[in-house]
Amino acid sequence: MRHNPKHAETDPAVVRRLIAENPWGTLVSQADGLVASHYPILLDEEADDLTIVTHVGRPDEQIHRFEDGGEMLLIVAGPHGYVSPSWYAPGATPAPTWNFSVAHCYGVPQVLEADENLRVLTRLVAHFEQHVASPVWLDQEIGARIARGTVGIRLPITRFVCKVKMSQDKDEVSQRQVLEELRGAGPYASPALADDMERALRAGG
Repeated sequence: MRHNPKHAETDPAVVRRLIAENPWGTLVSQADGLVASHYPILLDEEADDLTIVTHVGRPDEQIHRFEDGGEMLLIVAGPHGYVSPSWYAPGATPAPTWNFSVAHCYGVPQVLEADENLRVLTRLVAHFEQHVASPVWLDQEIGARIARGTVGIRLPITRFVCKVKMSQDKDEVSQRQVLEELRGAGPYASPALADDMERALRAGG
């Protein structure tokens, strides 16, 4: 990502929250060329440092060549959306833009043993099922069969680049009007993006 001090975020807590609230990641490896996979991710709450756990379906582990011990890039993105210059205050530069938050996280994946992979799959199902009216927890016998078709990984994040671009460079009137549009009924309305934008603006003082 192009560096911009106004939008750069270095606090691991912000990345942790981004992952927790947007648990769908893109896993990128340099194997025989660039390869990418998309899977649900969870924070490893037992790790002292920022770490995620996930799994890939076979034969993705061969595509990513985990056995080589190479670095992996995990991309996590939050709500994002188009911002029209028609929402700005008079006198503001009339250039359209896109508000977003994203983190590029780097680390070397560690392949999980079969029993730990099953525990992660069980926790993953529980994490999402807890929000439905009649949750269906992962039966361990069925889960063990499913797990054989997956490879679990733990990714300790050794470094990250995070960007939170939420109209921080705009005047207060423009910021307020952008928020109103995002919470409105127009074609680019996005209440989730408005929530993230408000949080970013508060954090920026």
